[in-house]
Amino acid sequence: MNRTRSTIILSILMVSGFSFLFFASCRRKSADGMIIFTQVYGKEQDKNVAEETLEYTALTRIFSIDPDKSGDSPTILTEDFYSAKSPAVSFDGTQLIFTGQKKQGDTWQIYEMNPANSKINQITSAPENCIDPAWLPGERLIFSKIPLNDTLKSGHSIFSCNVNGSDVRQITFNPDVFSSSTTLKDGRILTISKQVYPEKRDPVYMALRPDGTKAELFYKSSEGNILSGHGWETSNGRIVFIESEKSNREKGNVISINYNRPLHTRVNLSSEIEGNFNSVFPLKSGRLLVSYRKSETDRYAIYGFDPEKRSVDNAIYSNKDFDILEVIAVEAHERPKKLPSEVDKGVKTGLILCQNINVSEAQSSVNTSALSKAYKIEVIGKDSTLGVVQVEQDGSFYLKVIADTPFRIQTVDENGKVLNGPSDWIWLRPNERRGCVGCHGDPEMVPGNNIPLSVKKAPVIIPVHKSNLKEKAIELE
Repeated sequence: MNRTRSTIILSILMVSGFSFLFFASCRRKSADGMIIFTQVYGKEQDKNVAEETLEYTALTRIFSIDPDKSGDSPTILTEDFYSAKSPAVSFDGTQLIFTGQKKQGDTWQIYEMNPANSKINQITSAPENCIDPAWLPGERLIFSKIPLNDTLKSGHSIFSCNVNGSDVRQITFNPDVFSSSTTLKDGRILTISKQVYPEKRDPVYMALRPDGTKAELFYKSSEGNILSGHGWETSNGRIVFIESEKSNREKGNVISINYNRPLHTRVNLSSEIEGNFNSVFPLKSGRLLVSYRKSETDRYAIYGFDPEKRSVDNAIYSNKDFDILEVIAVEAHERPKKLPSEVDKGVKTGLILCQNINVSEAQSSVNTSALSKAYKIEVIGKDSTLGVVQVEQDGSFYLKVIADTPFRIQTVDENGKVLNGPSDWIWLRPNERRGCVGCHGDPEMVPGNNIPLSVKKAPVIIPVHKSNLKEKAIELE
């Protein structure tokens, strides 16, 4: 009996010992707490991402480093790639996606990696460059590329797909360049949108749902500044990003805005700090990781940043021969909400309602009686006018627009003079319903508590020459 008991105890100890070794091994292989960064070969100025095409031109590599082992050299994660950048960690902290170029001259594609063992899978295999990936809830991701039907080749649209590369869907449809996308906790995509056709405009942050619906302005820089890179949501309800000076694109500052009022809560966290910031990333602790250099003769390196004290810590990692462009941390964090989709591909149109075209941002600072009144709107497509529509007495209009067709709106007075416009590009997804308070108004304005006259009639079909339009098909006159 004693011998049997001894045998059982010995077996338990052996199993426990092997279990300890196994789990200890797993912990050693875990990438949790690692810092992942993009390093450019050459000077930072050579990284030049083409402003209109977003085709990466610099030789960049992705590395990881353990911040708790300051003496260790970084580990290259993309050794088999000619160039790679834009790393993004999954919500559970176990997977990494990035855009990479296998050989010089190859198209850029999206890849998935396990940062713990460096195992890599290719996700996209498109003939065009696929860049700027970001994770979505529900085992999907997004990326940017030129759509096949873009004859102008003017912009990069956002596409979504499954993690294995299947079920690719285009979700934006205007001639803008979309880049630096991330996912907010509310489930929406935060992305930089830069209009390049028919005229160039400064980039702004747009927020939209993962199905491409409800796209709206989130934040725009003040005159003299320009957005630069990803906007990241912090644990305390802020969005942090880098904003550069137009007159000096190298002069980047760390900017913070409130998620609840992004257009009116801008704070420059680095206004009193000498030097330039190239990228920023929030940690769960509330602190920030930044790519920073004190002077133009220095290299961009990885530093900690205290947003409360508005100060830069000592360098975490630096290299006298290379610049650090992007820096993120491997941390599990809250999975964003998975938003339901209203898109129905069987429906060929979307609906848009405006409560009053004469409500504008200008009314907050000017006597409204002194402003000219608009009586019509003109809906403008990429190549031509889609129609002129008389609005109702209360200034409202209600349109049924062919889905996934970009258009802009400008307001017209009784003499045919354009008062405001054209607006930024708008598109409606199949079966989407959208509404706004007024044309060119403050996006944070709340609609009045009244029923617009326009909704008491059938919506006006856009383009106006298509008169007999069914829910599932379009028939010409």
